[in-house]
Amino acid sequence: MIRNIVFDLGNVLISFKPSEYLEKKQIPEEIRETILTDIFRSKEWLRLDNGDISTEEAIDSISRNSTLEKAEIMRIFNSRTEIFYPMGDNIKILPELIKRGFKLYFISNFPGDIYEDVKNSYPFFKLFDGGIISAEVNLSKPDVRIFRFFLEKFRLEPGECLYIDDIEQNVQSAIFSGMRGLVTSGSSDIGKQVDDLLDHNRP
Repeated sequence: MIRNIVFDLGNVLISFKPSEYLEKKQIPEEIRETILTDIFRSKEWLRLDNGDISTEEAIDSISRNSTLEKAEIMRIFNSRTEIFYPMGDNIKILPELIKRGFKLYFISNFPGDIYEDVKNSYPFFKLFDGGIISAEVNLSKPDVRIFRFFLEKFRLEPGECLYIDDIEQNVQSAIFSGMRGLVTSGSSDIGKQVDDLLDHNRP
């Protein structure tokens, strides 16, 4: 029986779509693609998520291999929190789940230097019973070890947990750890998906 609902953050509860952000800023397409490739798809970005390097180290490393000026790279990094915004329809299911008796948690790939800013910006974080971000534990999804670490940290039974993520590979890792899984594919209205799955898992 599912007793715990575990959420990814990015594009499940908090929208993070750099491409859309850059387009809204009217950045030319060729520069936009360079920013996406050299920054957001870079190995440095993954290492930052994993807590292996600092923001300063990531910027220095990217600037050595990119056609972008270091000042431009710094501006993009400084604007990261502007790219985030809460996904209201998904967030509103959180108090409803609590009323139904579920405990709420999160597991997210997230850089440590902006996590506190984001956490303090959104009141819904107070609804969680706990959670971990990748940079804090030096493990990133889809590595199954982050799910095992989470389960051990909060002393949860895998079979009593439903993990929700927008990326199939992450959900498959959660399932491999023994949890149930739900792929949202970035939907901004996941309430019915969650309800349907919970209804099918009643004792």
